Amino acid sequence: MDERIETAAGAVPTAGRRGHVRAVLVLGLPLMASHVAQMSIHVTDTLMLGRYDVAALAAATVATSLFFVIFIVGSGFAMAVMPMVAEANAAGDPVRLRRVTRMGMWVSILYGAAFLPGIWLAEPVLLAIGQEPEVAALGAEYLRIAGVLGLIPQLLIMVLKSHLSALERTRPVLLATLAAAAANVPLNYALIFGNWGAPELGIAGAAVASVVVTAIALVWTGLAAARATEGAALYARLWVPDGEVLAAVVRLGWPIGLTMLAESGLFSASAVMMGWLGTVPLAAHGIAVQLSAIAFIVHVGLAQAATIRVGAAYGARDRAGLTGGARVALGVSAALVACSATAFWTVPGWLISLFLRPGETEAAAILSLGAVLLFVAGIFQVADALQVMTLGLLRGVQDTRVPMILAALAYWAVGLPLGYALAFPLGMGPVGIWIGMAAGLWGAAAALSWRFWGVVVPRL
Repeated sequence: MDERIETAAGAVPTAGRRGHVRAVLVLGLPLMASHVAQMSIHVTDTLMLGRYDVAALAAATVATSLFFVIFIVGSGFAMAVMPMVAEANAAGDPVRLRRVTRMGMWVSILYGAAFLPGIWLAEPVLLAIGQEPEVAALGAEYLRIAGVLGLIPQLLIMVLKSHLSALERTRPVLLATLAAAAANVPLNYALIFGNWGAPELGIAGAAVASVVVTAIALVWTGLAAARATEGAALYARLWVPDGEVLAAVVRLGWPIGLTMLAESGLFSASAVMMGWLGTVPLAAHGIAVQLSAIAFIVHVGLAQAATIRVGAAYGARDRAGLTGGARVALGVSAALVACSATAFWTVPGWLISLFLRPGETEAAAILSLGAVLLFVAGIFQVADALQVMTLGLLRGVQDTRVPMILAALAYWAVGLPLGYALAFPLGMGPVGIWIGMAAGLWGAAAALSWRFWGVVVPRL
């Protein structure tokens, strides 16, 4: 029988293991599926650009890597909304719940506006970091459309998804993402290749498709969030600043954003270093990273479910429920890792070939290098999943600053220098870069696990 702790929101169960598994899966499966659907948009871009032109694929790889660095820092404020809304909901405080989401939108808009000029002027940046002129020009063309028009809407979507997820309204999140993913396929097919009477736009076509599907997702999640929060009350007086709550969102969100920057920056810096080695290594890297990201993204959704469950237990002062739910979430994550690593080790050639057009002249070189990179990816899948899951647990108890420092040290003091040393002075090339990434992820996983189980949990 479940023990129950009374809160302002009602009775909160401290579930046994079976109850935790059920709760984590009911909440986590739609979130995982929505992240997979979101990732499918990027996979579609990569698949179709790879079949259109290798230079376009390489340009999209480096351009989206740079865009992701900017986007992921801004997403920290949206991620801060999730535990804050979950805590307010558990405490029965709908007014604060709405205030948190509105100020999350404010911060996202202000942040996005500050970075738009830099995105527009991306070509000199790409050239300055050593990319080939053709790759830099194509990458800048992509960013002037998808980056400039898409950054603020994508950040707002993240805030609204965090709001809905914290209220355990995960079905609208999934449906919005599925609708966007479904629209992306025909739009890419028409605009990249010039099918169905549309102009052949190449990489610009992928960018236009990205803007359209972002608009679809924004409208869908905006309406769903309004319905989930007493109609239009969520957007009432949206233009009025709320300094106390805005400061709270910023205070919790900036370490989350910088933590995610530390990891995404590791991968983006790796893409830049791979570009120094040539177009073929960069293309192979782009495909291998895309496949790794598909496997990783389910853990992001599961980590968000863990954040919500832990955040509710934290708000209810339910220590047993918090630790029990954490263990179950980590166990589910481990089972998923076993599946993805097995696929990377057993059918790497088939997976990589999905991203290459028939008759591609560089196909053999890309397949050969990509298979080696996927072998390394299978090894660091365990660490990658463990570190993002533990970050989710720590965010649930609103512990973000120390984890930021631990993660940054692991990624940038261990992972990146080691990757550079192995790739260039020691001559290991692309494989050395990936070994460095793996080392950084393992260091982060170990440090963050110590923080949660060795420091935070004993204090509860």
